[in-house]
Amino acid sequence: MKFALAIFAALGAVAICFLFGLNWRSIQRGEAPSTAPLMKLVGLESPASKLAPQEVFKANYARIQADYYKSVPAKELKYAAMSGLVASLGDPHTMFMPPAIATEFNQETKANFVGIGARLDPDPAGAKILIVFDDSPAFKAGIKAGDLITSVDGKSTMGMPVDSIVKRIRGPEGTTVKITLTRPGHPQPISASVRRAQIDIPTVEGRFVADRQYGILSVTSFSEPTADQFNAELEKLEKHTLRGLVIDLRNNPGGLLNIAGEMLSRFVDGKRIILMKERGGRMEEVRAPSGQRHDFSYPVVVLVNEDSASAAEIFTGVLRDYHLATTVGTHTYGKASVQNVFPLIDGSVIKITIARYLLPTGDDIGRKVDADGTFISGGIEPDVKVAYDLDNVNVKYGDPKTDNQLLKAFSVLDGKRTPAAIR
Repeated sequence: MKFALAIFAALGAVAICFLFGLNWRSIQRGEAPSTAPLMKLVGLESPASKLAPQEVFKANYARIQADYYKSVPAKELKYAAMSGLVASLGDPHTMFMPPAIATEFNQETKANFVGIGARLDPDPAGAKILIVFDDSPAFKAGIKAGDLITSVDGKSTMGMPVDSIVKRIRGPEGTTVKITLTRPGHPQPISASVRRAQIDIPTVEGRFVADRQYGILSVTSFSEPTADQFNAELEKLEKHTLRGLVIDLRNNPGGLLNIAGEMLSRFVDGKRIILMKERGGRMEEVRAPSGQRHDFSYPVVVLVNEDSASAAEIFTGVLRDYHLATTVGTHTYGKASVQNVFPLIDGSVIKITIARYLLPTGDDIGRKVDADGTFISGGIEPDVKVAYDLDNVNVKYGDPKTDNQLLKAFSVLDGKRTPAAIR
C-alpha cells in the first residue's frame, strides 16, 4: 500500500512539474496555468480542441488583438487573413481584393475611369501619348498621338514609371490637370489644362488596310462595352470592300464570359461555346445567344500569343473548333477555369474559381508548368505558328507593314482569298 502511494505521489510530482514547465510564461504573467498542454501530452484533449475551424480562427484573431506586442488595425488583420485564406487554395485565379483594388478591378470590367482619355507608352523622358480617344478631354485640349508628357501639375515625369504618371493624371471628375508636352517639329513646350471626365475605354479598335483590303479588329479585353464596340467597328470596316479580317487577341487577358458569348453569337447561332465542370462533377453547357449571326463572306484569322487568356481563349477555341477561322501566332496561356466575383459589405471582393471548362470539341486547354513555373503544355496551339520577332528593331507591334505576326496573318488570308470573298 505504501509502495503504491509512493508511486502515485511521484507521478503527481512529475505531472505538476510538467504543468508548471508548460505554463511558465502564463505564470510569469500572473495567469492561471492551463491543463490543456498536459492533457494533450497524455492523449486526453480538452473539449476546446474540438472547436470548429471558424471558432479557432476567432480565438486566435482575438488573441493577436489582445496580446501582440503592438496594436494592429482590425481591418488590416482581416484583409491579411482573407488573402492568406484564398492563397492557401493554390489557385492563382482565386483572389481577395481589398476595396481600393476592387474599385480598379470594377473599372477594368466596365472599361471606364475618370481621366483625360489617352493611352500612354513608357518613355525615358516621361510618357508618350500612344492613342487619344475620340471626343475625350485630351482630344478637345489638342493633345495628339506622339506627344511626350514631360511634367504633370508642374512636377517632372522624367524617369517615372508610366503607371505612376497615370496616377498623377487621374483624379476626381471635373477637376483640372496641367500637362506639359513636347511635340515633334514644335520648338517650344506645349502646356495643356485638361478637365478630367468619365472615360469609356475603347476595348476594340478597327483599322482598314487599304492596299490589301483587309480589316483588323484589335480586341484588348472582354469588358462590358466590348460586344457593342466589336459590332460597331465591324460595321465601319464593312463599309469598305473587305476581303479578309484579322481579329487580334494578342495580350488580351480575357474578361467576361457572357461578353465572349455575345461576340461569338455573330459567328455561331445558339451553339455550345464551353462545357463547364462544376463542384461535385455537375456539367453545365454554355451556348451562344441565337438570332444574331452575321454573314462573314470573307476569311477570318485570329491572332494570338501566350498572353491571350480566359475569354480570349474561349473565343479563339470556338472559332477554331467550328472551323470558322484560322489561328495564327503562338500558343495561348491555358486558363481553363471560370471565376465568379462576390462583393463583400465593405467594398472588398473575393473572386472564386467556380468551374473548369472544356472547349466545344472537348479539349481541356489547362496550363501545366514545372516546379519553376516554366510552361510545359496547355493553351491553344495555333494552326500557323509564328513568334513575334523581338530581335528585329524595325518590327513595330501592331504595324501592318512591319509586325511579322500580323504580316503572317495577311499571308494566310492571301491564301484563302476567293472570288466569293470579294464584295
